[in-house]
Amino acid sequence: MREVAMFVEDKAHELIVGSLVRRMAAEQGVQIKVDVRSAHGGHGRVAKTFRQYLRDVDRQSADVVSLVVVATDTNCKGINKRADEIRTASEPIPVVRAIPDPHVERWLLLDGAAFKQVFGTGCDAPDRKCERNLYKQRLMQAIVTTGRKPPLGGIEHAEEIVEAMDIHRACEADNSFDRFVSDLRAAFRTWPRPPATAGSSPSPV
Repeated sequence: MREVAMFVEDKAHELIVGSLVRRMAAEQGVQIKVDVRSAHGGHGRVAKTFRQYLRDVDRQSADVVSLVVVATDTNCKGINKRADEIRTASEPIPVVRAIPDPHVERWLLLDGAAFKQVFGTGCDAPDRKCERNLYKQRLMQAIVTTGRKPPLGGIEHAEEIVEAMDIHRACEADNSFDRFVSDLRAAFRTWPRPPATAGSSPSPV
């Protein structure tokens, strides 16, 4: 069992990105424990706590995990610019960045078939606009249309949607999603696999 530390902006990132981390780990045949180190305070808090953790690792004053996942929305500043804002000169442990463009709620709307599997009705393919809270509103409205009232705006269904999602289709629909999934898979593939037991199937690649 390996530990993955997550530094995220808020509850939406914790649920959506966390669900993707767990699904990708299962697909790659690795066992993980996700430890959320920061899940509030927005981009500034994420960047600060992430950098402090890496400094502590460098000084050997923090426990060392197998992987760090740091997540922050682009807020229409661009994926590369946001990535640079959460990059440090010294990264003593592997780091994977999740940078939804423009906001993480959009990721739950990428696969209408998965949405239909969970709620019985599909959702419209999302466009890409920079209006603040737009995708929070669209996610909530898409669920309300199915007759449900989402108490957390729909993010409480993140794990169900992610489990039903066609990852390949979602990657084709969104570059920021594809970038995160590709980087995460690459990180997990470097880990040694537990020995296969008799009759077990090989892990998907």
